[in-house]
Amino acid sequence: MTAIQEPAAAVTTRADQPYEYRRAELAEPDWRRFPGWRDVTEAQWRDAQWQRVHCVRNIKQLRAVMGDLLKESFYDDLLADQRQLATMSMLLPPQMLNTMSPLSPGGGDDDAAVTEAFYADPIRRYMLPVRSDRDPRWPSHPHSERDSLHEAEMWVAEGLTHRYPTKVLAELLSTCPQYCGHCTRMDLVGNSTEQVSKHKLALKPVDRQDAIIGYLQRTPGVRDVVVSGGDVANVPWHQLETFLMRLLDIETVRDIRLATKALAGLPQHWLQPKVVEGLARVAGTARRRGVNLAIHTHVNHAQSVTPLVAEAARTALEVGVRDVRNQGVLLRGVNATTADLLDLCFALQGEANILPYYFYLCDMIPHAEHWRLAVWEAQELQHGIMGYLPGYATPRIVCDVPYVGKRWVHQLAEYDRERGISYWTKNYRTGIEHADPEALRRRYPYYDPISTLPPSGQNWWTESDS
Repeated sequence: MTAIQEPAAAVTTRADQPYEYRRAELAEPDWRRFPGWRDVTEAQWRDAQWQRVHCVRNIKQLRAVMGDLLKESFYDDLLADQRQLATMSMLLPPQMLNTMSPLSPGGGDDDAAVTEAFYADPIRRYMLPVRSDRDPRWPSHPHSERDSLHEAEMWVAEGLTHRYPTKVLAELLSTCPQYCGHCTRMDLVGNSTEQVSKHKLALKPVDRQDAIIGYLQRTPGVRDVVVSGGDVANVPWHQLETFLMRLLDIETVRDIRLATKALAGLPQHWLQPKVVEGLARVAGTARRRGVNLAIHTHVNHAQSVTPLVAEAARTALEVGVRDVRNQGVLLRGVNATTADLLDLCFALQGEANILPYYFYLCDMIPHAEHWRLAVWEAQELQHGIMGYLPGYATPRIVCDVPYVGKRWVHQLAEYDRERGISYWTKNYRTGIEHADPEALRRRYPYYDPISTLPPSGQNWWTESDS
């Protein structure tokens, strides 16, 4: 009789893998660890209005929250950045500030240790940038621009960008509940800083919305509308609901996406009864009319994914929103490792029902070089995350090439690694190129951060810039 053989031992073990998955349940950091919030109740914390009123807008308010936890040198560094380089003003909801480093003042940490941890924190790095973060030699790329994607050039009505053949971006307003340091719309969004006088929307909101609706009614080739800003969480709900219902009355509109970082930065907004009830009405109408309604949020690190964020996402799904998806941005010092990206994706997909969708290369705005990655680094990250997540939940890493649009990082046509210049092609005309016979034959350049180049490449740029 032939002996029954035991199954061979697994060739690999978890320890053999470059990344080891371990489920991590979400936890809301205790806001009472901050001296200024020591007496804040859970009911206050869950209240959207309390969150908005107690946003941190300046150094004085940050001091009031932090007490004596941080060294004076940090505030000096922060002030220097605001005066010299910041493209976005400070605006931090308590919810977002609370996801920064897990300070433990009761555990014997002195202000030097706490300050060091705060400096290193990934959320702090992009939401509260300081002067010493910036690239000392090349804070801005020579080809950086305020409107790096040229969206305003492609406006067909105020705030309505028609860049792709079947898709438009509707910017309903120019404010957010929170301001990210790397904001791609830094020329329009938020308050002016000492370095940047922001452009202003001229029309009244109702007139802007009328113009947007009118264009879409006259343009049946558009089927997909991204409703953004700014952040739709700052549009009074009754105004937003009215606008969405008008969109749903346009037969040719088949996809509507609501863009809101506030799902992560201020989830309390999306849990308000009036918002939940209104979202249910919009979702019900969309479902009856066969329109795909989704929410797109912007989470860059696993620390931002808390139980409140998961509750807000699941509530939206429960009332009928088809998908909640994440469009993150690759940022050095925040999420630019395979482990950081996979930790974030598993937190989103496995714990909060948020689909990892895209990670963008940080756009070429001024003073952003310390955040930006080279295309080859993004390609390595795309390779590194493959095979761990379900295929439908494996995000694409994309480069938003000026005058082109989103391109998967492996789609480049040519790449000069020494000088950090990649060249890209496209298969459609933007709204300003209908009369351009070369638009589909031209190669469009994109530029790596100069600090990532070999010495010969850095020297080339130094000589070119002189």
